[in-house]
Amino acid sequence: MAGVADAAAPGSSGDGRRGGAPEQQQQQDAGRGERKSSCSSGESWPPAGGSGQPPPPQRTETLGFYESDRERKKKKSVSDLSLLRFISAELTRGYFLEHNEAKYTERRERVYTCMRIPRELEKLMFFGIFLCLDAFLYVFTLLPLRVFLALFQFITLPCYGLRSHQGLGISDRRLLQPAQVCDIFKGVILVICYFMMHYVDYSMMYHLIRGQSVIKLYIIYNMLEVADRLFSSFGQDILDALYWTATEPKERKRAHIGVIPHFFMAVLYVFLHAILIMVQATTLNVAFNSHNKSLLTIMMSNNFVEIKGSVFKKFEKNNLFQMSNSDIKERFTNYVLLLIVCLRNMEQFSWNPDHLWVLFPDVCMVIASEIAVDIVKHAFITKFNDITADVYSEYRASLAFDLVSSRQKNAYTDYSDSVSRRMGFIPLPLAVLLIRVVTSSIKVQGVLAYACVVLFYCGLISLKVLNSIVLLGKSCQYVKDAKMEEKLFNPPPTSTPGKPLSKPQSKFKSTQGISTDESFSASVTNQPVHQKESTTSLLVTSNSDQFLTTPDGEDKDISQDNSELKHRSSKKDLLEIDRFTICGNRID
Repeated sequence: MAGVADAAAPGSSGDGRRGGAPEQQQQQDAGRGERKSSCSSGESWPPAGGSGQPPPPQRTETLGFYESDRERKKKKSVSDLSLLRFISAELTRGYFLEHNEAKYTERRERVYTCMRIPRELEKLMFFGIFLCLDAFLYVFTLLPLRVFLALFQFITLPCYGLRSHQGLGISDRRLLQPAQVCDIFKGVILVICYFMMHYVDYSMMYHLIRGQSVIKLYIIYNMLEVADRLFSSFGQDILDALYWTATEPKERKRAHIGVIPHFFMAVLYVFLHAILIMVQATTLNVAFNSHNKSLLTIMMSNNFVEIKGSVFKKFEKNNLFQMSNSDIKERFTNYVLLLIVCLRNMEQFSWNPDHLWVLFPDVCMVIASEIAVDIVKHAFITKFNDITADVYSEYRASLAFDLVSSRQKNAYTDYSDSVSRRMGFIPLPLAVLLIRVVTSSIKVQGVLAYACVVLFYCGLISLKVLNSIVLLGKSCQYVKDAKMEEKLFNPPPTSTPGKPLSKPQSKFKSTQGISTDESFSASVTNQPVHQKESTTSLLVTSNSDQFLTTPDGEDKDISQDNSELKHRSSKKDLLEIDRFTICGNRID
């Protein structure tokens, strides 16, 4: 047994020596790695003193240079650290911009974008101002004629035999078409508010405002601007509620009584909004007539404060679209206010032409400051948010889409109402105020004066028709350039109370061999036709008419819809944005 143990012991020791061999091999490999690393760092191997001497001290790397030994530091000459060498290095050192080509290319594109902003922005402003002018002229020119035709049809309706249509459906037994009913309500509201404005004394308001201090007037003017936006946001909802309540199909006669409170609310809104705009015009008139022009300067500086509140905030394309619409509406409203101020001043100076040249520099200064502020504001917003200048062409195409869609067979609203929703511009209060100022400033006496009024009215109609023709042609061109023709033929989405909007249906398919361009031009010129296929009364809405009025119990559906919105195209998103839709937790 002892012999066996003795025999096993050498074997085990041999195994131990064989098992330890790999460990020695690893240590040798580690030693070679250290020698390689030391050789790569600039040290000599093997050491000069033989295998028994320790290696020389290693040198650490700092700022791209190796620290030398004390002996080498002493051997350095003082000329290497001289001031002349530092100055020569500063004068002769260079760099290459192409090493960061992407960065400088992006900076150059930003400069080019800022240079393109004024031209693209003014194209949008020019087109939008003429859209507002078209909706504003409609109130004075075509609306009275449409009201006259609707009343004439209502009076002469018994002559055509209403009894013969009693066997037809509800939609066929209507006395007037929905568009005619809306026109009559607009005309009645306009006339009632005009007579109510006679009880407001403009002269007393002028002297009351003029007696206030400059700081008070500045605060009042800012408050009036905020109030004007709030009135515009809620006023269009009041008018839409009146139009829908008056035109929706009703099975009982008692349901028509609900139109009365909506009508009184609409009259009250238009009257109060007209007074608000009158106070704005009076404040601007006081600023023009002040001796030191201090109030006018303060009011102009208020536009530059707008840059501070807008430029240094995050903007998306939808937010910028809202701001652009607001700027269009604000600029057109300022033009009308300046016209009212000039009319009031010319009346006070007995229509002396020389006084007009006195007002001309101030008018130009106000307009120039408004244009400069808009250009600077949009230029820096697009720069800070990496938005290209081509986005303004998309905005222009979206506005043109509203104009073209209002001429469709399946049109759901009048064009003036779509402008009101998109830009926040409601022409009724401004038209009431302008009629009130013109009738009080200009006295019409004699046959020749009435003949001049008739000629002026015919000129306004000619201007309206010419403006509409040019705008319609330009709008069709913008829609085709943006490739949005297919959206014109999609029927508007319908929804019932308490249910979300239905998804857009399939695209329009041309039938009977008619091409897309022919059907596009034909659908613009034809009149709207009532759809008889609908058996239930559905609330017709549009993509541009989606306000934040969703029920509380549909939060899950809203979250799912938000995820789907990310995959939509930007052009389609713009059609869903109106002036008072919340985008990015803000309204501009």
